[in-house]
Amino acid sequence: MDKLKNLFNRLKASAKSLKKEVKTLYLAYKRPDVPWHAKLFSILVIGYALSPIDLIPDFVPIFGYIDDLVLIPLGVSLAIKMIPRKIVEECRVQAEDVFKDGKPKNWVAGAAIISIWIVVICFIIIKVLLRL
Repeated sequence: MDKLKNLFNRLKASAKSLKKEVKTLYLAYKRPDVPWHAKLFSILVIGYALSPIDLIPDFVPIFGYIDDLVLIPLGVSLAIKMIPRKIVEECRVQAEDVFKDGKPKNWVAGAAIISIWIVVICFIIIKVLLRL
């Protein structure tokens, strides 16, 4: 039972840390001294992390949670590495007060993901109809 409790506490700490890193990226991409490629990648990661819609819906067995468990942490880690360390440290300090009124919803990212799904579904339907 203690191992399970320990695992839960570690996962909880990791989630809290990841949440703070997303806030750090949110602050960093707004700064003019961040390289453009880091801003672009950060915007994509933040948009996906805050999007109300997942690329792979959570109800899809196993794969539905892979994006939350792998893609977001990987994207955050890569984005943090693209930004100069001094800027990251400054943004981490400021990240405590970000989103205190609730996180912003990124409906543009949600619309992009819905568009991807529509294209995939249309592609599948066309392939099926061509075989008939």
